[in-house]
Amino acid sequence: MLFDFRDPPSVTEWAAIDDRVMGGVSRSRLRHDPEGHAVFEGVVSLERGGGFASVRCSPAERGRAGARCCTIELRGGTGRRFKLALIADDGFDSVGYQAEFGPGTDDWQVLRLPLASFRATWRGRPVPGAPPLDPARIRQVGLLIAGRQAGPFSLDLRGIGLE
Repeated sequence: MLFDFRDPPSVTEWAAIDDRVMGGVSRSRLRHDPEGHAVFEGVVSLERGGGFASVRCSPAERGRAGARCCTIELRGGTGRRFKLALIADDGFDSVGYQAEFGPGTDDWQVLRLPLASFRATWRGRPVPGAPPLDPARIRQVGLLIAGRQAGPFSLDLRGIGLE
C-alpha cells in the first residue's frame, strides 16, 4: 500500500495545488478524520478563470516494478468525477499520468484502475506520444477534481496502493 489513510500522519505528506497557482480561488485539502480515514475536500470555483482543486504528496520512491493496477479504497464523492495522478519525477510542473473515476456511492469500495488506462497530461492537456507510465518510477501521487465542477466536494479515502 502506498498510503494507509487510517494512520493520522499519512496525510502530512500531502499539500494542496489548486487553481490559485493561476489566479483562481478554489481551495482543497487532505485531512485525517477521527473515524480513521482521510478526506479530500474543498470548493471548486469558476471565478477568475479557475475550475480545479488538487492535492499531491511529496516526492519519494513510491513505484513498484511490475504493478498493473492502482487501487483506491473510498466512499462518497457522489455525482462528481475525480482523477488520480501518478508522476514519475520530482518536479512541480511535470507530465503526469491521470485516470478518471467517479465513485458515486456512500458505501466503502475498492476501485482498481489499470495502469494502462492512465493517460499522460501536462497542465490538464493530453501529451501525445508520451511513453507509457513505468510503475517502477512513480514518485508522486495526486488527487484532483476538474472539469469545471463548481461547488463543494468531499471524498473519503482509506488507502491508495499498487498491485
